[in-house]
Amino acid sequence: MTTQDRHSEHDAVGAYVLGILDDADATAFERHLAGCEFCASQLDEFAGMEPMFAALAEYPGPPARVTPPSPQLLDRLTGEVAAGRARRKRRGMYLVAAAAVLVVGGPTVAIVTTSGDDVGRDNVAGPHPTSPAEDAFFNHMEEKVDATDATTKVSATVGLEKKGWGTHTVLELKNVKGPLKCSLIAVSKSGEEETVTTWAVPKWGYGIPDSTNEAAKSPLYVHGGAAMDRNDIDHFEVRTFDGKRLVEVEA
Repeated sequence: MTTQDRHSEHDAVGAYVLGILDDADATAFERHLAGCEFCASQLDEFAGMEPMFAALAEYPGPPARVTPPSPQLLDRLTGEVAAGRARRKRRGMYLVAAAAVLVVGGPTVAIVTTSGDDVGRDNVAGPHPTSPAEDAFFNHMEEKVDATDATTKVSATVGLEKKGWGTHTVLELKNVKGPLKCSLIAVSKSGEEETVTTWAVPKWGYGIPDSTNEAAKSPLYVHGGAAMDRNDIDHFEVRTFDGKRLVEVEA
């Protein structure tokens, strides 16, 4: 085996934990793992950290090294990873970005995501009672601004959080019916525009209290980021993809 091959096998531990290796590569790595103390240590280090990857916003430094796992722990971890491989593939690309920060110990970065939930806090189909966007809206926003459009009756509240890379925003949207595809636009004081995030509104809508559809009663919570400094933002607009403004929120 060449030096390059050995390095490739060592590098595969992160991809193995995240479940993005195909079956052949995963089986090959498991054979390598049985005789490699370094990869066994890395496997122990990454095991159980998937929830941290999904919530990661800013990474403060390289991961701590740990002692190699016992054979019993290694067997258990290997079995759990293999069993969850198919489920984790759906989130593979997102988690790899976070894992790369931990593996190489690179500079601090911000990972900005949009909510994948179809409903808000009452979404019984989801694995968690709230989405990351909703959690950020209620627990991490430094300030909030809101408005209701007199014509469309759509209501929006934008939570704002200063970041080194710009401005983290979370939108709470109510009284909107679909089907629509929409964007949250940040507009600077000089007129520059940035798309913060986009989403789709199902036909039953979001944040409609008297709806007969339980899912439609919950507001939409979706978050994203703008490169603009907080002090440079003049206002936000919620627009449809065809350019119709649903509501404007002064910042």
